[in-house]
Amino acid sequence: MEITKDTPVEDVLRGYPSLSKVFIELGLPCLVCGEAFWGTIDELARQNNVDANKIVKELNETKQRIDEKL
Repeated sequence: MEITKDTPVEDVLRGYPSLSKVFIELGLPCLVCGEAFWGTIDELARQNNVDANKIVKELNETKQRIDEKL
């Protein structure tokens, strides 16, 4: 699964729960701590004034490291 700006946050977290740390490290709401957001990565980025491309890059790099360990 390639993560893009149009990927729903829920899909990312359903497939890779450990990627929640990427969102948190980028200053986004703690998606597993009761502040759930169920829209696309782009929508989340715009609401929190974070560069969506940076989020996508970090998510895909972290996801690749996880996949390589499997």
